[in-house]
Amino acid sequence: MNSSRKTAIIVGVLFITATVAYSLGDFLFNPILRGSDYLTNASENENKVILGAFLVLIDSVAVAGIGVVIYPILKKHNEALALGYAGARIAEGILFTVNVIIILTLLTLSQEFVIAGAPDVFYYQTLGTLLLVAGDWSFLFGFGLAFTLSALILNFVLYQSKLIPRWLSVWGLVGAALLWVYYSLQPLSINIVDILFLPIAVQEMVFAVWLIVKGFNPSAIASPSAKTDINKV
Repeated sequence: MNSSRKTAIIVGVLFITATVAYSLGDFLFNPILRGSDYLTNASENENKVILGAFLVLIDSVAVAGIGVVIYPILKKHNEALALGYAGARIAEGILFTVNVIIILTLLTLSQEFVIAGAPDVFYYQTLGTLLLVAGDWSFLFGFGLAFTLSALILNFVLYQSKLIPRWLSVWGLVGAALLWVYYSLQPLSINIVDILFLPIAVQEMVFAVWLIVKGFNPSAIASPSAKTDINKV
């Protein structure tokens, strides 16, 4: 098995790992932290919140890993965009790590709230609200900006290089563009149906399976090195 084939499998596995880990983590803690009694509920569901935060941390490592592992492949076709992709994915991983810290801080606040017997509900609710808002902003920048930008860069390079079938990279470009529209309108309090998430979510899983089963296009992998050899002659 050559290095590009191994890279394709690793990247595919990381994509699936990131998606599954975040989805499970969000499923565990989001209902707890979004309820009206989140300060009490978080303390009562400590294990769920911690496990959910841990899963999001796995997602953070996985998305950063994608950018690092695929960089040598993309670099052969567009070094600047390859670096931009790696940087965006690392930034996404950092922002989601910040989100994990905020979640665990909110858990600590909820425990203090229960221990104190709520002598000053307004104080704890104010801090809790600030933490929730900070978490929302870290998610918005991490997913709405860093992830969307990385998806646009990745699928543009994949389209140019023909490393995967162009229909798959075009699908990714359209999905990323729809997600960009969705998040661009969020600060304006304009709500759009969540179905705009679906195209890029499904495309990423199809892309991941394609990499694991088929890998990158061998001729597209070979073409940059072949051009370099010709130029040297």
